[in-house]
Amino acid sequence: MKLLSKARLLLLTGLIVTGLAFAARARAQGPIPSGADIVQGALLYDNWPAALGVQPPAGNMPIWDRQTTDTRSGADTWRCSECHGWDYRGAQGAYKTGSHFTGFPDVMTLASGMTVDQIVAHLKGSDDPAHDFSKYMPDTSLTQLADFLKYGTIDDSHTIDPVSLKVKDGNLQNGQKLYTSVCATCHGTDGEKIVFRSEGVTQFLGTLAVSDPWQFLHRTRFGTAGTNMPVGYELGWTVADGRDILAYAQTLPAGAPAATSAPGSASSAPSRLLGGPATNLLTGILTGIGAFLGTIFGALVFILILLGLATLVVVLFRKRT
Repeated sequence: MKLLSKARLLLLTGLIVTGLAFAARARAQGPIPSGADIVQGALLYDNWPAALGVQPPAGNMPIWDRQTTDTRSGADTWRCSECHGWDYRGAQGAYKTGSHFTGFPDVMTLASGMTVDQIVAHLKGSDDPAHDFSKYMPDTSLTQLADFLKYGTIDDSHTIDPVSLKVKDGNLQNGQKLYTSVCATCHGTDGEKIVFRSEGVTQFLGTLAVSDPWQFLHRTRFGTAGTNMPVGYELGWTVADGRDILAYAQTLPAGAPAATSAPGSASSAPSRLLGGPATNLLTGILTGIGAFLGTIFGALVFILILLGLATLVVVLFRKRT
């Protein structure tokens, strides 16, 4: 009987420890950040000196010299987007080959397993002193950048063909409607009203949409650092809306022929995909409630499993005694 009492005590202790662990995990995740903080974090990821209105530090970012494949220098080396890519996947994504390859890690996957506080600590050089941005950005900005990495990144790898870089199954009709109503005001109906200069090469919007669809998506959703560009995230555009606009932009001059269904065809019906960060206060609250209930449900399931095992142990001990 003493052995049975010890077994019960151990099980009770295990249940208490498990409950405390789940509670600590829920507290560690913290509140869901506001949409404005996620957007600002995305702008910081794009080009934090431009987003903050400051001059980039002189020379190369200290970690930059650990690689030799990306030969860019100066201000570009301080940008998160240049090290980790516009798809946030670093050496595992679009920048795993080509002139942008650095071998730097996939921050989307890394951030998914970290809390915002842990990401901020990393940005302050806790794991690598050479990665300390606290000298250049205030704590508020570092937290906003961490908020974006934790809650704002979107995986588009399944909807962009890795060879042609064209959108798969994009709705051109929806993309044209959104582009005409918002984007055309600045970029023109043909996408050639604004001329881009990238590394000495002239580009138009259609060129960018074809050559770097992930950059196009990031800036369509969150804007361009240092400008007053309309932000799809704030306009309530879904993940699918951004991809539809990209699909349409890839048909503009200097782009490429459409690889998706023609407007109005049976397969071009709007596809409202789930995913990405909340787009307003209500969805943010619902997301927070869902995360809390999910944690509680997981804890209850785990406790029920432990109780089942405890009952089985008690029955076995009784049979032996």
